[in-house]
Amino acid sequence: MQGPPGRPSLEAQLQGRLWRGSSLSTAADPTLASGFTALDAELPGGGWPLRAVTELLTPQFGVLEWRLLAPALRGWWAAQALPAATAGRRARAPALRSLLLINPPHTPHLPGLQALGLPHAALVWVSAGTPAQALWAAEQAIKSRVAVLAWLPEARPEQVRRLQVNALSSDAPAFLVRPERAGQQSSAAPLRLVVQPGEGWGLNVHLLKRRGPAHEGWLELPAVPGAVEPLLTAAKRKPLPAPMPAPAPAPASPPTERADALARAVLQA
Repeated sequence: MQGPPGRPSLEAQLQGRLWRGSSLSTAADPTLASGFTALDAELPGGGWPLRAVTELLTPQFGVLEWRLLAPALRGWWAAQALPAATAGRRARAPALRSLLLINPPHTPHLPGLQALGLPHAALVWVSAGTPAQALWAAEQAIKSRVAVLAWLPEARPEQVRRLQVNALSSDAPAFLVRPERAGQQSSAAPLRLVVQPGEGWGLNVHLLKRRGPAHEGWLELPAVPGAVEPLLTAAKRKPLPAPMPAPAPAPASPPTERADALARAVLQA
């Protein structure tokens, strides 16, 4: 249907806001490139959503999520361009927007995070005493448009829904790390991924939920940390070959029973 002259038609106004279930969503909401070409090709909008929470379901906390998210977080801070210099004044770099780490499973290792390209000055560690406090911290951070990486193993579906509602008005990424078994529960998060260790330095990723068709199979993503990559030889970049099974030991022969002296025949004189 055509609109009045000079005004876009209804179809043009809705373009990008509607999506068919058989295709990936192309909504106009901003996204953040993940740093993995194969993953961006499967994510609606071509990257991590910035007005939604993303759930990362993993069998082990503290390792895989950093290797998966580090490229995107580097890009998040790099996108904060320096302001233009004004006449007679020096251009000052803006304060970096913070990333709140809520209840990480291990004490954050700043040298390791810096090696991933994450500036330590922008990292804020929040250690909540209870699950309710962790949820409150995540909600307040999302409301304040602060980037969030929260480990919430005990979050209930209605609590995740509340975080998702708050994320609709934020332009910062929000990631919730939860155990893999949480994939059996319903969730209001529009994007949910299962992350497992792959061969060598790789990651295996399956999109459990997205705005679009169901994702089939697994993505194999190379995830060698930037500081480690120059130290690896070509052989070290590949997974180690499976060890050959050890030969089964030969069955021991049963001990030969020695006749007792009392069981021997008596010699007749």
